[in-house]
Amino acid sequence: MTSSLTPWRNTPPRTRVIFLLAVFSVFAGIGFTNDSIDMGHEPKLRFAVSVLLTGLFAVVYASGGVILRRNFWKLFIPVFLLQIGSLTLLAHFLPDSPHLAQLDTAGTTVLSSRLAFDGTAIIFSIALGYAGFVHVAISESRRYIGAETERARLEGEMTAAREIQRVMVPDALPAVAGYSIESVYRPAAQVGGDFFQVLRLKSGRTLLVIGDVSGKGLSAAMIVSTIVGMLWVVSTFTEEPAEILCELNRRLCGRTHGGFATCLIVRLEADGKLTLADAGHPSPYLNGTEFTLTGSMPLGLTENAAYGQTSVVMRAGDRAVLLTDGIPEARNKEGALLGFARVESLLQEGADVHTVAETAQHYGQNDDLTVISIARAQ
Repeated sequence: MTSSLTPWRNTPPRTRVIFLLAVFSVFAGIGFTNDSIDMGHEPKLRFAVSVLLTGLFAVVYASGGVILRRNFWKLFIPVFLLQIGSLTLLAHFLPDSPHLAQLDTAGTTVLSSRLAFDGTAIIFSIALGYAGFVHVAISESRRYIGAETERARLEGEMTAAREIQRVMVPDALPAVAGYSIESVYRPAAQVGGDFFQVLRLKSGRTLLVIGDVSGKGLSAAMIVSTIVGMLWVVSTFTEEPAEILCELNRRLCGRTHGGFATCLIVRLEADGKLTLADAGHPSPYLNGTEFTLTGSMPLGLTENAAYGQTSVVMRAGDRAVLLTDGIPEARNKEGALLGFARVESLLQEGADVHTVAETAQHYGQNDDLTVISIARAQ
């Protein structure tokens, strides 16, 4: 029934009222026409009630047609029988006046007045109903044009956001000596805020950054582009992940319009050493086990946020996995989350980035999915 009510729910109340009044007015004309056909012999009370009933039943038919659509017949049959029964009872209790074989002058005058009234009423009711239908048609056309214009604007924004995001998520990753890096990015239906970058540093080391901006659409994409642009600039004068996060946070504060961004930075060195700094992002996994980092605030919330960093040395064959919260927060039709425990179990079973992403996607994707694997060469 909810979907059946959609046409009324999407229509302004004023338009609904004018439409139904127009229906009433047009079909009330049938009552005046019937009186003309009966040569004005209906008693005045029956005449007034039949005009009112004809218009009201027409309103019921019109409302039922809009709400029930293909199931309109379920309403039509009982309401039609009710209408016939009501008019029959009305005619039984208020029968026509006797038909005179010959009209005198007074009778002719009364009949002429009654028929003139009926004719005027028919013209007025039809004109009033037509004016109502024209008003509804014009107002709905304007509303439709406005809705289409807004939809086109939103589609333009979404297209721009997707293009920005496509640039912010690299199609191909550069080769990093001593490591094998793989990534999977599966965007949601809406443009989200996942991003990752692989940067070559002046020292020859490599910086891998993964993050997620709150919100969706063009605003999230613009914040992502701001972060990535700042990241390239900041990494030219410091290569320390914690210092980079501090500088990004300082520059982002006041520019996110109430939003924020989580971010995890990993610096890779040729000897297998990884240096990590986290800003509210989900922890990485090392050989299938969650690698706990010092908790810290997401970027853009407070200027005095402090960030620490942790180092770990990867041995030959070790693998670290980074991901965004779209993976554990995948939700099935029953509302259950995939969860961190299931993600950890998948990684311990040896699942690669594609398997992890596909598992979350099939389970019930409702956000961007990003998974990155960093494997130490044998």
